[in-house]
Amino acid sequence: MTITVNNMGKVKYAPAGDQGIVINFGGEISEEINRQIYGAVKQIDCARIKGVIEVIPSYTSLLVLYDRETISYGRLLKQLGKLVERPAHAGAVKGRIHHIPVCYEPEFAPDLQEVAEYCGLSPEEIVDIHTGTDYLIYMLGFLPGFAYLGGMDSRIECPRLTTPRTKIPAGGVGIGGKQTGIYPLESPGGWRIIGQTPVRVYDPDRDPSILYAMGERIRFEKITAEEYKEVEALVQSGDYQHRITEVDL
Repeated sequence: MTITVNNMGKVKYAPAGDQGIVINFGGEISEEINRQIYGAVKQIDCARIKGVIEVIPSYTSLLVLYDRETISYGRLLKQLGKLVERPAHAGAVKGRIHHIPVCYEPEFAPDLQEVAEYCGLSPEEIVDIHTGTDYLIYMLGFLPGFAYLGGMDSRIECPRLTTPRTKIPAGGVGIGGKQTGIYPLESPGGWRIIGQTPVRVYDPDRDPSILYAMGERIRFEKITAEEYKEVEALVQSGDYQHRITEVDL
């Protein structure tokens, strides 16, 4: 089954096992396709289709898991087609920018100097460039709350570590190739750490447990080591609320 969406391309549907449907929006990673997927997720969530268990977005597709005892493949396919066809799904929704404080001082940024040397820039220039972009969250994966971000400036691209670290602290902000991101949990990793945030982007005891969602954006904001400790104390006491601004998509 193939459906034309707003004359922007062909959306294709295919079964995924016996309890899933994959909706493919295209063959390339782009903000346009991300907006379509983001809008489709919102439409499906708002429709509250009985039998739908979970909706999982990726770079170019959407996986809808369902209970086949509650709804058939054919019936769900028909409902999904109507939702995705709605003109409003590709826009006319509010997006959110999450302002994430990051300390780039040496004790929190073990690889910043090496990244600067590789890129032929000063550490200050790396920080200025890194904080000068609103990064689009294309998808979540790898770890709970790990955001795959788009939009990093090519001037600060840097290869991953030759030998990954066995432990990166939760909140570590790194660069790996053409991407940047936040380690939501303490874990091994090969990205070069250029800063750290005291904010818990993933907290299993919080609702929602993940601070942001696919289709939203992250803006890194530079803070001092002293400000880091202040925010950290507020986070630990449960009194910290990160700043969010809304924009039209």
